[in-house]
Amino acid sequence: MPELPEVEVIRQGLEPLLAGTRIVTYAAGSKSMRLPMPCEGIEAYLLGHQVKETGRRGKYLLIWMDNNALLVIHLGMTGRLGLFPRHEPVARHDHLRLGLDNGLELRFNDARRFGSIQVFSPAAIKRQDPFAAMGPEPFAEDFTASYLLERAGNRGQPIKHFLLDGHTVAGIGNIYASEILFAARIRPDTSIAKVTKPQWQKIVVETRRILTRAIACGGSTIADFVNSRGEAGSFQLELAVYGRAGQPCPRCGTGIARVVMSGRSTFYCPACQAGKKARATRAGF
Repeated sequence: MPELPEVEVIRQGLEPLLAGTRIVTYAAGSKSMRLPMPCEGIEAYLLGHQVKETGRRGKYLLIWMDNNALLVIHLGMTGRLGLFPRHEPVARHDHLRLGLDNGLELRFNDARRFGSIQVFSPAAIKRQDPFAAMGPEPFAEDFTASYLLERAGNRGQPIKHFLLDGHTVAGIGNIYASEILFAARIRPDTSIAKVTKPQWQKIVVETRRILTRAIACGGSTIADFVNSRGEAGSFQLELAVYGRAGQPCPRCGTGIARVVMSGRSTFYCPACQAGKKARATRAGF
C-alpha cells in the first residue's frame, strides 16, 4: 500500500500541471471501490471549476477547487494517479477521468479497487474537518516526544501497532514503521508504556529523516507503485530491514528476523533492537 512518501511524491508530480487548470469533462466507472462510484457531488462541485491547489493528509491526496470543494483520493493497495493526453486510450480499471482545459486528463486506476474517491462540499468542510480524528503529520510541530509519551500513557500496546494507528500519527504504514523502529533501535513488539521520552525523541527524529529521504528517492516500489509519470521509486534499495528476512543486518551483520503482528509482516534485527523477545519465522514476506 502506498504510504505517506509515495502519496507525497505523486502530489509533487501533479501539482505543477494540475494547479490552475479547469475541469471540463469527467467520466466515472460503474464498478464500486471501497466507496461507491461515481461519488456524490462529483459533477456539481468539480465540473467547470478550477483546481486551486493540491495537498496531502496522511495517505490521502487532496485536490482543492476554486469553490472550496475538496476532492479526496486514497490509493488503497494498487491505486495509480496520473496525467495523460486526453486522446490516449482508456485503460482497464480506470475508475475516474477528469478532463482538463490544458488537454490532459487526470486518471485514477485501481485494479484491486481498495482505493476511494470522495468529494466534500464547502458546507460539509465547514461543518466538520474530514480528518479531525487523524493524528498529527510527522512533519508537524505537534508531533513531538512529549505528545507521543502522553498519548502512550500506561498502555501495553506494541509500539509497531501504535505507529501504524492513524489516530496517533498520520501516514506511517508497514514499510516505514519497520524502518523507523530499526533506526531507533526499538523492537517492534515493545510495550509503549516502557518507551522513554529520549526513545520517543529518537522516533520523531528518525521518522522525519526516513520519510524525507524516501520522498527524495521517489518513494518505495515494493510491488507496483509508480509516480504520476509512471516511474518507479528507488527507496526500496535503501531499506535496512523491511523485506530482508534472513539477510545480514546492515549495522551488525545479524540475520534480519521476520514476525507477523496482526497479520502484517514485521522485520527487525534481534541484536540491534532491544526489548521483549518475539517469535521469529523463516518464511518470506
